[in-house]
Amino acid sequence: MKITKDLYQGSLALLTDFYQLTMAYAYWKSGKSEQEAVFNLFFRKHPFQSGFTIAAGLEYVVDFCNNFTFNEDDLSYLGNMKNSDGSPVFVPDFLDYLKEMKFSCDIDAVEEGTVVFPHTPLIRVKGPLIQCQLLETALLNIINFQTLIATKAARVVLAAKGDSVLEFGLRRAQGIDGALAASRASYIGGCSATSNVMAGKLFGIPVSGTHAHSWIMSFDTELEAFKAYADAFPEKCIFLVDTYDTVNGIRNAIEVGKILRENGKEMLGVRIDSGDLAYFSNIAREMLDEAGFPDAKVVASNDLDEHIITSLKIQEASISVWGVGTKLVTAYDQPALGAVYKLAAIKNKEGVWEPKVKVSQQSIKINIPGEHQISRFLRNGRAVADMIFLQEDVDNKSSVMIIDPIDSTKRKRLNLGDLEEYKLLKPIFKAGQQVYVCPPIEAIKQNTKDNLQCFDKTHKRLTNPHVYPVGLEENLYQLRTDLVFKMKNYDQE
Repeated sequence: MKITKDLYQGSLALLTDFYQLTMAYAYWKSGKSEQEAVFNLFFRKHPFQSGFTIAAGLEYVVDFCNNFTFNEDDLSYLGNMKNSDGSPVFVPDFLDYLKEMKFSCDIDAVEEGTVVFPHTPLIRVKGPLIQCQLLETALLNIINFQTLIATKAARVVLAAKGDSVLEFGLRRAQGIDGALAASRASYIGGCSATSNVMAGKLFGIPVSGTHAHSWIMSFDTELEAFKAYADAFPEKCIFLVDTYDTVNGIRNAIEVGKILRENGKEMLGVRIDSGDLAYFSNIAREMLDEAGFPDAKVVASNDLDEHIITSLKIQEASISVWGVGTKLVTAYDQPALGAVYKLAAIKNKEGVWEPKVKVSQQSIKINIPGEHQISRFLRNGRAVADMIFLQEDVDNKSSVMIIDPIDSTKRKRLNLGDLEEYKLLKPIFKAGQQVYVCPPIEAIKQNTKDNLQCFDKTHKRLTNPHVYPVGLEENLYQLRTDLVFKMKNYDQE
């Protein structure tokens, strides 16, 4: 699927921060543009105080990289940029370099729908320094948002405890791009359908919707409106019952439901969009059951999120379908994931890879150096721990020690003989050529479900979740420690 081509009909190479281009120019001018480097994209904290995060956005990344090129309009725009003294920001030879540049990086990534944790790379980019740098902003833009929304959706779906969750957020989303990406990510996170018709077309997501209050208000009476809607959509009748009086609305829906049944059709349910949802849903369930409609669903909407749904579940609300909009697609309680993209290694003039570390007074901001992989260990299908490691340091070992990257007192010994090992980073591009086939969105959604089932319910609690063990293999931990001391010029003796 050519996502960016479908949406924009052109190059997205300028979807970047200006400093990426100034660095690219400086790399080129200093002769470093083709020097090989490794960058990792990762996040430092779970969003929403969650115990897990759902990776999403890789298909957008694949499409972006496949179409990564600077076209004539891009180069003309860059060529017209001037410094304060009137000289060009970018000289013509550099623009010619960009014109001829062909994407040639290796990219390894965690598959969409995978449960991921802080500090573990979601994407690893290896290739010419200038190309790695120019990819940063777009990759962060894509992965940050879709991963955030997929995680929010997964939490909402967990709160619904098996009930269907519909994503209704298009009208409240942050623009066209945000709405489409949010619909896609919400489906990956576990939603059953979207109201967003364009997302349905582009991504193959089921679409869902009934009618608004305006439909009811356009008729003289609510009953007349329900009858007209039933005449238009006898197979898909879910009536919005709270325009005037909710109880009377349910009564009118039942009357039209009986007319439908006489014609061989069945009313699917009623929707409540305001008021005390626990109270009115229970009244609706009681009235529908007494009238002979036990299979009719009670659908609820109205600024729902995982916390409100949990509360309604505790109150034993008779709701079986949840329409979730604003608080899902805007990630209402945390509007950004905060993923970062850091240089982890660079090849020196002698052709030797040198690990790189960013030092900070905040230990959480010290990155993990080197080109590494992530292994997930499972016992009888249950996730035990994730390990970040340099491949050569764990080959042929019977056990490993993993150390928390933030708190070195948190350590865990893993006996590998009784564990299944699953490597999370998969090859996506080799030398600029796509080697990974993006799965259908239904398969990605199933991957989310399968991944979550591997984790204990304590890791999936919506509040105060149990912390899942993720650590650096001890040699990698020591490498990072040594590099930090070196960069700070500390004497370790």
